[in-house]
Amino acid sequence: MNNKLETISNLFEGNEIRSIWDSEKEDYFFSVVDVIGALTESPRPRKYWNALKTKLDNEGSQLSSKLGQLKLKSQKDGKSYLTDVLDTKGILRLIESVPSPKAEPFKLWLASLGSERIDEVFDPEIAANRVVNYYRNKGYSDEWIKKRLIGIVDRFKLTDIWKDGGIEKPVEYAMLTNEIYKGWSGMKASEYKAYKGLRKESLRDNMTDIEIALTNIGEIAARDIATNEHPQGLNENMKVAKRGGKVANDARISYEKETKKSAISNKNALNYQYADEQQKIESKINE
Repeated sequence: MNNKLETISNLFEGNEIRSIWDSEKEDYFFSVVDVIGALTESPRPRKYWNALKTKLDNEGSQLSSKLGQLKLKSQKDGKSYLTDVLDTKGILRLIESVPSPKAEPFKLWLASLGSERIDEVFDPEIAANRVVNYYRNKGYSDEWIKKRLIGIVDRFKLTDIWKDGGIEKPVEYAMLTNEIYKGWSGMKASEYKAYKGLRKESLRDNMTDIEIALTNIGEIAARDIATNEHPQGLNENMKVAKRGGKVANDARISYEKETKKSAISNKNALNYQYADEQQKIESKINE
């Protein structure tokens, strides 16, 4: 199994870009100075970044407001220092702001993505074809892809019910989904993904048949209960989501009793493993 590093070095011709994975936000935070150094080849990337930051502030750019600071290990002395970081979206905006020939390929790529999404607005079939081809290239069968697309539609049926119940914020949808997951698996989505060694990858794309079935049972039960009872607001919908999760847990208990095996698996469909995850596994083996 190939290791997939935490960094995006492969996008910068082998330059090491320090990064930290935030499992709660499900996003990477990258060292701004490292990206600046890779794009500009400046001998003093920190000074270059300070000048660019001042320029962006004067132009009214909101990029500075997105900046954070995290302790990252120095490539020079191995010690950790507070370092300016941006998430993935912020780094892409930064690249667009850097006047460097090395940034041009990234800018063209971003422009191409934007053009493709505009085309999909006028012809949604393009988006559907992109999804199908993506899954095919990942090695999924056409039968699996059909089930996955149906599952996506069913998920919209549930979120529509939640919307009718006064749910509006993305964080609220996430909390309700977590309540269903916790009801039958004992884990919220981020914990379940960590258990499977996932990060930004889709949890459902990496589930076994029984895990998908239990997820569907929980969501269908929550949807049907909500359809009958019309809960309003987050608290009422949380109670219904918990009940949906319990229905799925009852099915899990029955499955495990009859099959004598766990319904929850740490297996995934990835053909790579994150470097630090491999280190954790090796550490446990050597204990």
